[in-house]
Amino acid sequence: MRFREDCQVLLNQMKEITGIQDSAFLLAALKAADGDLMEAVTFLTEDPAPEPVQSPAAAELSAWEGSTVGKQLPQDVGTAAAPHNQDNLRTANTVRPLESPKAPAAESDAAERPQDAHSAENKNRSKRKRCEAWGENSKQNDWRRAGDWPVGMKNIGNTCWFSAVIQSLFQLPEFRRLVLGYSLPQNVLESCRSHTGKRNIAFMQELQCLFALMLGTWRKFVDPSAALELLRDVFRSSEQPQQDVSEFTHKLLDWLEDAFQLTVNVTSLGDKSENPMVQLFYGTFLTEGVHKGNTFSKIETFGQYPLQVNGYRNLNECLEGAMVEGEMDETPASQSVKYGQERWFTKLPPVLTFELSRFEFNQSLGQPEKIHTKLEFPQTIYMDRYLYCNKDLIQMKREEMKRLKEKMVTLQQKLERYMEYGSGPARFPLPDMLQYVLEFIATKPAVAVSSAQSSQAPLLRSQAKPNVLDVLSQPNGIQERTDTRTEDEAFFVANSSPQQSSSMELQPPVSPAELSERPAPHVVSKEELNLVQTCLQRWRNEIEQDVQDLKESIARINLSIEQMYCDPLLQQVPYRLHAVLVHEGQANAGHYWAFIYDQPRKRWLKYNDISVTESSWEELERESFGGLRNASAYCLMYISDQVSPVGADEDESPEARQFQKEVEALSPELRHYIQEDNWRLEQEAEEWDEEQSCKIPQMEPSPTSELQDLSSESGPEQSSVCEQSVHSLSSEHARIAKEQTAKAIANTADAYEKNGVEAALCEAFHEEYSRLYLLSKETPTPQNDARLQHVLIYFLQNNAPQQVVERTLLEQFADKNLSYDERSISIMKVARAKLSEIGPDDVDMEEYKRWHEDYSLFRKVSIYLLTGLELYQNRKYQESLTYLVYAYQSNTKLLLKGANRGVSESLIALYRRKCLLKLNEVAASLFVSCEEAHVSEGVSILNELIIPCMHLMSNLAVSQEDLDAIEVMRNRWCSYLGREDMDAKLQMKLGELLPRLLDGSTEVIMLKEPPKIRPNSPYDLCSRFAAVMESIHGASAVTVN
Repeated sequence: MRFREDCQVLLNQMKEITGIQDSAFLLAALKAADGDLMEAVTFLTEDPAPEPVQSPAAAELSAWEGSTVGKQLPQDVGTAAAPHNQDNLRTANTVRPLESPKAPAAESDAAERPQDAHSAENKNRSKRKRCEAWGENSKQNDWRRAGDWPVGMKNIGNTCWFSAVIQSLFQLPEFRRLVLGYSLPQNVLESCRSHTGKRNIAFMQELQCLFALMLGTWRKFVDPSAALELLRDVFRSSEQPQQDVSEFTHKLLDWLEDAFQLTVNVTSLGDKSENPMVQLFYGTFLTEGVHKGNTFSKIETFGQYPLQVNGYRNLNECLEGAMVEGEMDETPASQSVKYGQERWFTKLPPVLTFELSRFEFNQSLGQPEKIHTKLEFPQTIYMDRYLYCNKDLIQMKREEMKRLKEKMVTLQQKLERYMEYGSGPARFPLPDMLQYVLEFIATKPAVAVSSAQSSQAPLLRSQAKPNVLDVLSQPNGIQERTDTRTEDEAFFVANSSPQQSSSMELQPPVSPAELSERPAPHVVSKEELNLVQTCLQRWRNEIEQDVQDLKESIARINLSIEQMYCDPLLQQVPYRLHAVLVHEGQANAGHYWAFIYDQPRKRWLKYNDISVTESSWEELERESFGGLRNASAYCLMYISDQVSPVGADEDESPEARQFQKEVEALSPELRHYIQEDNWRLEQEAEEWDEEQSCKIPQMEPSPTSELQDLSSESGPEQSSVCEQSVHSLSSEHARIAKEQTAKAIANTADAYEKNGVEAALCEAFHEEYSRLYLLSKETPTPQNDARLQHVLIYFLQNNAPQQVVERTLLEQFADKNLSYDERSISIMKVARAKLSEIGPDDVDMEEYKRWHEDYSLFRKVSIYLLTGLELYQNRKYQESLTYLVYAYQSNTKLLLKGANRGVSESLIALYRRKCLLKLNEVAASLFVSCEEAHVSEGVSILNELIIPCMHLMSNLAVSQEDLDAIEVMRNRWCSYLGREDMDAKLQMKLGELLPRLLDGSTEVIMLKEPPKIRPNSPYDLCSRFAAVMESIHGASAVTVN
């Protein structure tokens, strides 16, 4: 259930970002991206080539403090043992590790991914970095808050905009304090009769509860449903399922302003100067201008300040463009300028929010479009240059800036005339043209030119138009020849040898061989040559100097422009970047998240719905500046020093202590609300534990216990985990038998008191060995399988080597989980010491490992059989069949080593056959119903379950009963051929199905892996085994007529 919820959250986010509503398609992309949301979105929007995952994850091992494997057992232990036959063991095959069937399943969903990227180990690793709450093996830790780490917010369907804004505001201590401290006198509550007033008060109460939970909850993320329900009534629109961040922020501030206005005692209803929301978020600016020769001025209030993005490179340019429109003429009588105005901030709020206008309406397409251009913004911005108090100084600087820019344009035009010289369409740098003439007159006439050499000559003559910015970047004013090659020349150079590439550089001196390749004057005298070279060289030097002077002048002007506002007098009002709200997607669909600076931790954090992760300024730049992908900043929140987080500088108290202080300062009602929610979390955890304990156990992953695709080979990583798997499985089996071992220790109280710890261990060892030996000799009944009670019963019934039996039992007394009292701890320590004395000459560890792998697989087969039978009894045939098929396949491997190694093959085959027949009836009935949804469901059952299972049965030593069942199922589908009551479309679909149904010899066999289940005690397993076998005892084989 938890996995499905977390997976649905990811699908919702992908729908928001991409606008794609096909859940199956999105799920396929998510699988192809190994659960990484950002990579999956990239697959769908940018379609990059997927990279194979190279790092395999090791199998998850149980926590076992492995002491050194050792040597000596109690001397007289062997006397209690019955003789054992070890011959069969010597010829036993090593059980190969199995691959997971999930890997091929993922490959079928994303065929373009390399097959080797999906090994069995890849399945076990953590696949999603950004949101740890998502995962196949969801545990309580995945939804519990880690200490004082900020909490995420659940996306309940296109609500990422709410999460991004609320998280940004919550991390403002002053805003948080105002919301949590909000209260109204009873007389104000009673006098508020308007619908709007009641709605605002209700919203404030819900926001209070939400903030209280974000402060004191034990959950990893909170659910904002109650607050959102009030907002949905206002924002509800069938045409716009997802809200705009700026629209929501405007509405939110309006509601908060109205709600807090009720707490302010003012004589005039329109006076909001004392409203704390207005004081925190609202400022004023003065507009001065001239319109048709008439001057005007007005003061306006602003909350979010809108800024245009198009045409600007950074935030300061956006602000400058917003502050100055047109040109202000000092002479009112002049009519040369029709319109112009300037804006000046007269009061800045403590929280300064800039709304970046990244959406515009495309008139030709008749729909909105997102602007993806890059816009840089600083971590600290100085607002002095936009304040009315600095008007005179700034106007002077703007005039100086205007003069410098005009001069810059003049210099650039002059430079361009040098660098784009000529009167025709093709223009070239003048210094280069003089250089070419110098080379021409110095070239000797060609005598013989090879075809290969002559083929390069046109390339040398072909030049592309240079870029002035490229010229400016050259220190000597001469553009590199490689920058001016045509496309054909560039292709030639890229495919030519280094010698050929270097031969095309037109820089003297040149070799005689190269001279023969170029055009040359027919006749030139020495005097002519000297005269022309002298003039050209002088002119070239003069021009290069002019170019150099122009470049230096332009660089000086650029520097002056950049440093224009670096005056210390204009750095008195700093605002620090607090939050960046990012939008990814297009104008009509997308996803929001927020980067928020955590002052106590001195780092950026990324808030993406339920996920809160560490980030960096570099990641923020990549995802917020824009220009690279479909993600860019949409809202910037800067704060002054007035709203720096409380506790950041006071006694250097950590955030946890600060949050605790804030929780203690809450009203009793809010504290009680937090306590109730935390209590509910504990109840949910208990219910989850109970739900899991009702399921049948699943062993810790190991090379062989990991069930796999039934047609795949063993994994390549077997040897790397061999030694670890021995300790993992044997310690797991010791943990399973923990209660039985503890009882054996409890019966040695007298021996422990009289003779010490070694005598107590020896007595417990003998008593437990004798008990298990007697159980292994009992006659089995259909309702009882003693092998499920203890690993040693399985070993004894299958004649395991005595050394394997004794070491296994000793390891159970050495289990660290037996640390109940002083006697248990003492016995554990002695048992561990004796284990450390047992060397490889005493016990064959490879053999020891194989026996424990076999028992682990036996338990898993039993678990899958029981689960399949229980599901069958509950008429859940689809789920039942998967468990029974996996049980049968794994059981076959065990039975190859001995009849008592596995469970009853005939029992599994019987109910597998029953399930198939039942499912076939269901699928056929759905198919002939002619309703599209039912037909699709029937075909899905046939393709995903029935056909793969039939082919598996056919590929093995199939029994006559199974052959008869297969024939019945095939005949059922063949009988529909040519039926008059079935339309042509259905008949065509049937024609596509029958070849797979009748002959699947060429198909890859693949069945979905059964859901994983958690371990429980042997007692629970045996009880369920007895109950299931009791209910099916006496069932006869299915007879097929």
